[in-house]
Amino acid sequence: MKTDILIIGTGCAGLFCALHLPKDKNIYMITKEKAEHSDSFLAQGGMCMLREESDYDSYFEDTMHAGHYENNPESVEIMIRSSRDAVEDLVSYGVEFHRERDGSFSYTREGGHSAKRILFHADITGKEITGKLLEKARRQPNIQIVENCAMLDLICGENACYGAYVRNKEGKLDRIYADITVLACGGIGGLYPHTTNYRHLTGDGIAVALEHGIELEHINYVQIHPTTLYTEETEERSFLISESVRGEGAVLYNANKERFVNELLPRDALTKEIYSQMEKDGKPFVWLSMEHISDEEIRRHFPNIVEHCKSKGYDVFHECIPVVPAQHYFMGGIKVDKFCRTSMERLYAVGETACNGVHGKNRLASNSLLESLVFAKRAAKDLSCRKFNATHWKETGKEPDYSPYEDEEHLAETYKKNVLSEIERLNKLCMIQ
Repeated sequence: MKTDILIIGTGCAGLFCALHLPKDKNIYMITKEKAEHSDSFLAQGGMCMLREESDYDSYFEDTMHAGHYENNPESVEIMIRSSRDAVEDLVSYGVEFHRERDGSFSYTREGGHSAKRILFHADITGKEITGKLLEKARRQPNIQIVENCAMLDLICGENACYGAYVRNKEGKLDRIYADITVLACGGIGGLYPHTTNYRHLTGDGIAVALEHGIELEHINYVQIHPTTLYTEETEERSFLISESVRGEGAVLYNANKERFVNELLPRDALTKEIYSQMEKDGKPFVWLSMEHISDEEIRRHFPNIVEHCKSKGYDVFHECIPVVPAQHYFMGGIKVDKFCRTSMERLYAVGETACNGVHGKNRLASNSLLESLVFAKRAAKDLSCRKFNATHWKETGKEPDYSPYEDEEHLAETYKKNVLSEIERLNKLCMIQ
């Protein structure tokens, strides 16, 4: 089949990009599982916004400091300056952020932030944002969303992308030709034994980029979230205990129920302290207590966390809960410019799949949703202005060679091995340097 624009992924970046494309373009979106099964839906804490000009320098510095000053300053500036515009778009789509009694936005604070600048919707901000985007996308006549359709490879030639090879919901191999392809297929969490990500997010975008020599950047920069609910069931997706919980006053205790750390350290620094304490205690977790947060605030701000902990046998109002670090976010990815163009013609990358340099070596809390939206919109505006000669792609009557994609398990294992090997190689290189 042939479409104008193929978007691989239905998280907030892919959806926001689709919604900002011209209405006269046919947009075909595919996703590996259900459309709702993206990490965007799992984001708890919130989304940053520049509240007022006086906070710009502080917000910029917080982002750079958290990223160990390996961030791209231009990308950081673009993200912060575009934050109000992104929020206005979301509100116009029906997204509801928590507000004060006078109708103004409420803000919370998380680790690494020097001020309250994070918008939120209870503790399911990602679900509120991405759910509303998905609803709107499904109502657009020019957008078709196809679930249970996995990208296997890109259709490439002379450093240009003309679509993708896929396995459709019937399990059949197929090809989708497109004038422009956008990779929005998420991170790499499914490659790790402990992760807050959905298990099917296995770095497919990075794998095909490695296969075709598409430029990558910092793919060994993997963020570990300091606090996920400890469980002995290692096959389960780790349940994230939002940074907002600590932002509102929760504290961390060692095995003797003694506080041992500043809970609002940047994520990588806090993770290091927690691992150190676990080793001292000889325990596979530390304790988190919400005793300093009012019951009313816990119920209002963190209802999903309360219910999940209850389902696991923990009463957050009267006892500590065990927490442990787990893989959470991917700061590296396919290298893109400020318009999300990759090193391959006709190919864009947005969201966690892409690396535009905003996050540096460590992501500042609640910058991920904002970064995804801001740059997805820039990608949409840029590719809308570009003209491609349709004769550059040709769907011949000859059936392509599908043999490399027939053994699904072998292909997945090969891609996984390639991605993890490259991450390991880069980590060793960093240690040598």
